[in-house]
Amino acid sequence: MINTLKNSLKWIPNLFTLGNLWLGFYATLLVLQSHNNPNLIKISSLLIILASLLDGLDGFIARMLNATSEIGAQLDSLADLTTFGIAPGALFYMLILHDLAWPIGNITLPIGIILAGLYPAAVAFRLARFNVSHSEDSFDGLPSPIGGLIVALMPLILLEAHLTAPKILFIIIYIFSAYLMVSTIRYSKIQVSLFRRFSKIRVILLLVFIVLILLSIYLKFGLEATATAIFILLLLYIVSGIIAFIIHLIQVFRL
Repeated sequence: MINTLKNSLKWIPNLFTLGNLWLGFYATLLVLQSHNNPNLIKISSLLIILASLLDGLDGFIARMLNATSEIGAQLDSLADLTTFGIAPGALFYMLILHDLAWPIGNITLPIGIILAGLYPAAVAFRLARFNVSHSEDSFDGLPSPIGGLIVALMPLILLEAHLTAPKILFIIIYIFSAYLMVSTIRYSKIQVSLFRRFSKIRVILLLVFIVLILLSIYLKFGLEATATAIFILLLLYIVSGIIAFIIHLIQVFRL
């Protein structure tokens, strides 16, 4: 009876993981149909953001229920590849790279497709490396959900604000994010630090507080401001890892 209950609990976080995968797949299909309807790109972005919440909840619930499993870990990697690798790659291609080509004689080389493929490839490598070896306290390379969110937030910021900016700027961000994922720059595991420093109730209250702040920003300033706020928070996290890496290099050279 007890073993049956434990096996049932193990599938609760897995259901969230499968929801993550389904949303990533759905987001990809919407992007492929967004030629004449830019709103589908924004919906796709929102689905990736929602999937990232499910991705965070599956690990959180697994720890709360003490229901971690090897199947869950492998399933999480497959879902992350779909949602934070393939879906953002397709999204960025339709948003920025779809008309980027290089004519060579009678042949047009689709540079946009080549660049778009860097992202899912980087995510696949990063997840494979994580499955083989990883630290309990930190990530080696930028976590794929953070990279996926960086790309997913771009359409919400650009299309909602009707901004016009050089494409090269976003291409650089896209490629640099892919590089950070395959790099060995260490990033802290915020969820692990929270659980070590605070009780489960306090962690839940903190998460609720953050959600309420973002909801307040959305209600008062709209979707663009909310996406921008999240984007800035993610950039600060990215920069924190780079700064820590630079400080580590300085210390090594001093020795």
